[in-house]
Amino acid sequence: MPLALLALAVVAFGIGTTEFATMGLLPQIADGLDVSVPHAGNLVSAYALGVVVGAPLLTGIGARIPHKRLLLILSAVFFVGNAASALAPNFGLLFAARVLAGLPHGALFGVGAVVASRLVAPDRAARAVSTMFLGLTVANIVGVPAGTALGQQLGWRYAYAAVAAIGVLAFVALALLIPHQPRGTHSGVMHELRAMKNKQVMIGLATAVVGFGGYFAVYSYLVPMLTHLTGISDSSTTLVLALFGVGMTLGTLIAGPLTDRALRPTLYGGFALLAAALVALHFTIEHLVPALVVITVIGALSALITTPVQMLLMTKAHEAPTMAAASNHSAFNLANAGGAWLGGLVIAAGWGWSSPTLVGAALAVIGLGLAVTGGYLDRDSRVSKVVTTSAPAPAGQRSSPAAPAQDQASPCRQGGTGGG
Repeated sequence: MPLALLALAVVAFGIGTTEFATMGLLPQIADGLDVSVPHAGNLVSAYALGVVVGAPLLTGIGARIPHKRLLLILSAVFFVGNAASALAPNFGLLFAARVLAGLPHGALFGVGAVVASRLVAPDRAARAVSTMFLGLTVANIVGVPAGTALGQQLGWRYAYAAVAAIGVLAFVALALLIPHQPRGTHSGVMHELRAMKNKQVMIGLATAVVGFGGYFAVYSYLVPMLTHLTGISDSSTTLVLALFGVGMTLGTLIAGPLTDRALRPTLYGGFALLAAALVALHFTIEHLVPALVVITVIGALSALITTPVQMLLMTKAHEAPTMAAASNHSAFNLANAGGAWLGGLVIAAGWGWSSPTLVGAALAVIGLGLAVTGGYLDRDSRVSKVVTTSAPAPAGQRSSPAAPAQDQASPCRQGGTGGG
């Protein structure tokens, strides 16, 4: 794997740290700005709002900008947003700074995924993308706990300042390690939007919103589940969340090779196993060791699904994959909001702290149904490359003229049904 993937992993590490560290610092932020903790919780929504809006907006604005330059611009916005968060004198400006910090999130992942896939031979594209995503999973193990601890000991502003420093490191790494990748003559926002009209892209985004909603329905309430049902102390929940991050890392490591080998079967199997694991958690949450095992498995399965969903969208928008790849992260944040809302509904209805696991399992099954529907509708489509660039990759960027990666879900192949 090219060293340039390390730069993309650093970007993903910074994004993962800033996205989740706020959740662990809400009491400190509330005290520092003289607001209630629930009011401070709106900062999490502010970041998610930035992601949902920024992914298609910034990708569209940068549709004609060469990928390396666009990555540098987006990482600069990431730095400014986090630096502004560290310096914000009041809640209103901190809210605006969190929206700004979230704006480049989806575009960075979307552009980064396309760049990563073009650094290697086509039959290793998913492995390259999953290598970038490793930065996000490592952030859950190291970055988020470290940022939370730093904020608790020195003040929440130091946590955001540390993330801003990671942004500087990411900018330097991108500048030094990412090769130039020119845009094609047909690139532009309308070209990207036309690719988004592909029905397979729309089904893929719906799959991400609903299917990952099942994961977030449980993850959003995992800490109170652990304290109320498993009997784990508040101070120990951070270690359990780190264990969850270990599972995510393992899932990411196996997702790339599996997706390169058989994209749709990996997606189907991931959703089916996720639904089963969520049901298993419902019955094991009151028993410490089984619960920890299942939680680790859920973390692995959530990460296992991420890469095939990303690659599926890039495949189906194959002539203009950047917008689809970025919009996937808007879909994740919609899944976050929707899953948390549905999980909260069943808890508020008096169904118990473990009830979100069954809601999550149901959403995972619906996500599986959408994925299978997409595969069925795609059954007569022609073979297509995982990413067909709109401009030839620079000389030396591909290690070999390997055959295009194919969808091995069935005798059907992946193809461009309406995307090009």
